[in-house]
This record gives sequence, C-alpha cells and structure tokens, in this order.
Amino acid sequence: MEAEAVVEAQGLEKSYGETVALSGASLAVEGGEVFALIGPNGAGKTTLVRALTGTTEPDSGQARIMGDSPTSVDRSRLGVLPQDFSPPDRLSAHELLAYYAGLYDDARDPDDVLADVGLADTGETRYEDLSGGQQRRVCVGATLVNDPDVLFLDEPTTGIDPAGRRTVWRLIEELAASGTTVVLTTHDMAEAERLADRVGLLAAGSVIARGTPDTLVREHGGASRLTIETTADLEAFADLEYPVSQPERGRGRNPDNAVVVRDIDPAAIATVVDYLEARTIVYTGLTWSEPDLEDVYLELADETELEGTDRASDGAEGTNLAQAGETA
Repeated sequence: MEAEAVVEAQGLEKSYGETVALSGASLAVEGGEVFALIGPNGAGKTTLVRALTGTTEPDSGQARIMGDSPTSVDRSRLGVLPQDFSPPDRLSAHELLAYYAGLYDDARDPDDVLADVGLADTGETRYEDLSGGQQRRVCVGATLVNDPDVLFLDEPTTGIDPAGRRTVWRLIEELAASGTTVVLTTHDMAEAERLADRVGLLAAGSVIARGTPDTLVREHGGASRLTIETTADLEAFADLEYPVSQPERGRGRNPDNAVVVRDIDPAAIATVVDYLEARTIVYTGLTWSEPDLEDVYLELADETELEGTDRASDGAEGTNLAQAGETA
C-alpha cells in the first residue's frame, strides 16, 4: 500500500453465506483525487464502499482512511452518501440539512449547501414533495454539511436530470480542486470519464483494472471504428483494405443491420464511401467513433463474466461426472 494514500484497501474479502461480494479487492486513492469505481451490478462496489467507510466488517484484508481504520477515523472528516438513503420525508430541504449540520460542531450553513447543489429556491419544500432528482441532490448536500476531507458517493447522480447532474459534477470538481478526496461509484461512463482522475473496474469482487481513463481506453478500448448501416453482408467488403466485422453483441450503440470497419482514421472514410459507391452497396448511415470508457467496461466485464461462466460450467460438469461415478 502506498504511504501517501488517503484511502486504502488491501486484499478485502467479504462473503454473505455462499455469495462472494469481495474477493481480494485492493486500491489506493491519493489526497485530492477523484477515484471512480465502475463495474456491473453485483460486482461488489457497494460492499467495497461499505468496507472502506466502516459500515461493513470485511472477513479479511485491511482498509484505512487517513491512516486510521474506518471505525476509528474522525467521522466529522468524512462525508458518506449510500446508494439507498431515505431521510425523514416530511422535513423541508433546509430543515433536513440543518438537522445533519447539527450533528457537527463546525458545520456549514445549510443555505450555502443548498445553493451548491442547485436547490437554493426549494429550501422550504418538503423532501417528499421534491422530484426524485431533487431529493438525490438534497442527499448529496447532506454529505457536505460538515465540509468533509474525504467524500464517498455511491451512485451520486442516480435519477438526477441532465442539468442537475452537471451541477453535481461541477460541485465534485470544485471539491476535488480544493483538496477533497472523492471516491464514487457509477454506472455512467460519461460521469467517470469527466470526473475521475483514475478509474477502477470492479468485477467478481476484485479490482481487475485501474488507471486514468485515457490509459484504460488506450490499453483495453480497442481500435477506432466506422459503423456502416447496411443490409449487405461481410462478403461484400472482402476487397476493402481495412478489417471488417459484424457489430459486437450486447453493445446497444450498434444498429442491427450494420458492419463495422475497424482501425480506420477519419481521413480514410472517403475511401470507404468510394468503395461503397463503386460496388453500389446501399447504406443508410455512417458513424465513426473512437473507443471510450464504455468499451473498456464492456471488454473487461464481459471477459470476467465469461471466465466465471466457464468456471461454473466446469464445476457443474465435474459434479455431474462425480455423480455418474457414484451411480455406476
């Protein structure tokens, strides 16, 4: 573990019965850094955040915040937003923040916090009468009343409209710029790419890749691609000088009737258009794109899921063979 890290996890393991939530998860987050955890549902993101904040006791491994164990650290220096957070809904937004501010000796003005999350004009509205996105922003505000040094946000912008989401993003950026260390989980790859200094991909309870968004895209994102919307089959592109394939399954950005030309620069798109026209190949659209963090997510998460499926299949086959042996 790095000595300068503000948030550390080393070999965290946690199981609930036969369900393995964490399997040797490790990470290190430096001061003032925004670290985003991404991964599929059930990968262990929420359990990892709970282990880091002391609300879940790991079965083994070590977690530390600012040099202390999560259960010993000064709680006034932390802000924690769980994925499921249900404050008293008959209090107004201002009353809720004033309540949480009252838990600390040196808290921020609730009105200032409401302004930070873009709700300056809704302070007197009951929590239950706010929209889902506004409620979530109030919850974000509740984690900021103590002006924390370290902030944990589990899916902070879930349910928030695009304008409100950008308000929260700007707030997180400002907090990080002022020295706050932020650990967040998200399924929004655009959110991770914009906010995170580094990203950790959690799959099957372990952090299987970490690095800056650019580094992860460069190492795991694959090549640039030109998607051609056409009913023509791959044989029609046999003479094209670039590799051509069908769209990868499960990637919703690709249309059903299409072929994908890979590893192609924008300047070469005219060459492909000339090829299409020379062979009278009918097409309805062209889309060029570079790999991004979503491609990294899909590539690595799919690999881990397939490995898990293979292991499960091997185990099932072994069980069946053993049972057959017993029967014989």
